Amino acid sequence: MSDRIDLAAFPHDFLWGTATAAYQIEGAVAEDGRAPSIWDTFSHTPGKVAGNDNGDVACDHYHRWREDISLMRELGTNAYRLSIAWPRVLPAGDGPVNPKGLAFYDELIDGLLEAGITPSITLYHWDLPQALQDRGGWPERDTALAFADYAAVVAERLGDRVTHWATLNEPLCSAWIGHLEGRMAPGLTDLTAAVRASYHLLLGHGLAVGAIRAAAPSAQVGLVTNLSTVHPATDRDEDVQAARRMDGHVNRWWLDPVHGRGFPSDMREVYGVELPEQQDDLATIEAPLDWLGLNYYMPATVANAPSAPAPHVRSVRRLGVPRTGMDWEVDPTGIETLLLRLTDEYGARRLYVTENGSAYPDVVRSDGRVDDPERRHYLERHLAACASAARKGAPLAGYFAWSLLDNFEWAYGYDKRFGLVHVDYRTQVRTIKGTGYRYADIIREHRGRVRHAA
Repeated sequence: MSDRIDLAAFPHDFLWGTATAAYQIEGAVAEDGRAPSIWDTFSHTPGKVAGNDNGDVACDHYHRWREDISLMRELGTNAYRLSIAWPRVLPAGDGPVNPKGLAFYDELIDGLLEAGITPSITLYHWDLPQALQDRGGWPERDTALAFADYAAVVAERLGDRVTHWATLNEPLCSAWIGHLEGRMAPGLTDLTAAVRASYHLLLGHGLAVGAIRAAAPSAQVGLVTNLSTVHPATDRDEDVQAARRMDGHVNRWWLDPVHGRGFPSDMREVYGVELPEQQDDLATIEAPLDWLGLNYYMPATVANAPSAPAPHVRSVRRLGVPRTGMDWEVDPTGIETLLLRLTDEYGARRLYVTENGSAYPDVVRSDGRVDDPERRHYLERHLAACASAARKGAPLAGYFAWSLLDNFEWAYGYDKRFGLVHVDYRTQVRTIKGTGYRYADIIREHRGRVRHAA
C-alpha cells in the first residue's frame, strides 16, 4: 500500500478532529459535585493500574480547557470528540441533576463553537457512576434504563448546539475487558456478568438513541465500535474456526444486533449464557443509526485454545511485523478493510474514524521540542489507508486522531503516550509534537484543495 495520502478522496466538508475521554483528561474528580465512577474505584485499588496511577488530576482539563481549545485551533482541527462524565452530571447515576456539572459542559461547548470547532459528544466512555455499580452495574437492566434517562438530560441541555452524538464508546471494552478479563473497571472475571453487560450496553444504546432524538430532533446519532481484522495463525481448520470465533467476539457480536441481525447464534453457543431478553428489545437495539464510528488500532492473529476462556483462542505474535509502544501490531491495511466491510456488509451510510493513533516513548529535546517520527509515520500510513477506502466507496466523513493530549491511559497509567500534544504531568505544560504539526499540515493541504476546487 502506498503511503501517499490521496486527500482528494475526502469530501470537502470532511471533519478533521481529535478525540479524548473525560476520565482520561479532566481531573477534578471531587470538584463541583462530581461523584466517583467505577474508574475512580478501580484506579485507587492497589495493583490495578500501572504505577498505581489514577485520574485524580490527569491533564487538569477541567481547569485548562480554554488552553486546550487554543491547541485545537493551532492544529487547525474543525471537530473535537469529547465524552461527558456521567458522574459529573448525575452523581448518583440517576435522580437529581448536578447543575455545576452541566454548566461545565455548557461552557466547553460554547467555547468550541466560538473557536469554529464542531463538538462531537460521546455519552459513555466507561465512567459508570459507582452508585450504579453498587446496584449491579451493566449486568442489570436498570442500568440501561438509567443510561437513557441520563442521555435525555444531556441532550435536552446541549442539543440546541450539538448535533453530533454517540451513545457508547467501545462497548466491547466495557463488557469483555471490564467483566470477563478483569483488566478494566469494574475488574470482574465472570462470563455470565460479561454477556449480560454486553446485552444491556446495547439495549442502553438503543434506548439512548430514542432519548436523544426526542430531546434534540436535529441530532445525528451513532455508535462507536472498536473493531479488528482477524487472521488465523495457520490454515489448519481449528485455527480458521478460532479466527471465526474471535471475529464474532470482537466484531459481529456488536455489529449484528444494531444492524437488525440479532445476536450471532454461533457466539450464543460459544458463550453458553442465556441472554436477558425481553419483548421488543431487539427492535430497540436496532434503532437506525445516522452514522457508525470505527476505532481502529491493530489486527488480531489467533490460534485455537480450547482451555482458554470464551472465545477459546490465544493471540499469536507475528514475527517481523512492526509494533507500537503498546506492543500492538501496526497494520494500516486493517483500517481500510474494516471501513469497506462496514460499507459492503453492513450498509453503513456514513462512517467516521472516531479513534486511531499510536503510543511511542517520547523524548523532549533540550530545546523543548518533541519529535516522534514513528507516530508521524503511523498517522500518515493510516490516513493513506482511509483515503484508499474512501476512493473505493466507503462513506467516510471524518477522522478523529487519538488523542489530542497525552493522558491517563486506563490500566497503563501515564506511561503510554498517544497525544498529538505532549503533557508534562508535573507542570501541566503542553507541547505540540512533530506529529501534531504534521497533522496540521495535512489538514491545511486538504483545505487548500477544497478552496482551489471551488
